[in-house]
Amino acid sequence: MNSKHAHILLVEDDPVDVATTKRAFQAKGVENPIHVAPNGKVALDMLLGRGMTALSPIPQIILLDLNLPEMGGLEFLKELRKNPQLKACSVFVMTGQGSSQDLLEAYDLNVAGYIVKPLQYSSFVEKIGTLQSFWNLIELPN
Repeated sequence: MNSKHAHILLVEDDPVDVATTKRAFQAKGVENPIHVAPNGKVALDMLLGRGMTALSPIPQIILLDLNLPEMGGLEFLKELRKNPQLKACSVFVMTGQGSSQDLLEAYDLNVAGYIVKPLQYSSFVEKIGTLQSFWNLIELPN
């Protein structure tokens, strides 16, 4: 699958961070469809179609906050990696506060990258631009 057309799932509970991420995507010309889930449980429900129609196609890129209500990011990652249909998704952690413990655990769960969100919007836009460049270089599984 060409990553330029891959759907993206943003797992983020803060409406300001959701809006900032969408604005940064627009600023960098990222046109991939973006779906939003407020926590890991809802994200899994969306991916698996539990209680709703499953996202189709399955988003191959997941941007994941770690500090989430109900089901946190690391718990979500553990469940995602257990599922044969979902384990190939490329997950990028995007968190406001990074700890070395979270970083190690995230990489143990095969994240594609771990990004600490910068405080300044311009720095965040640049990080999104770098992600877009990466997505445009790689091929994702179907």
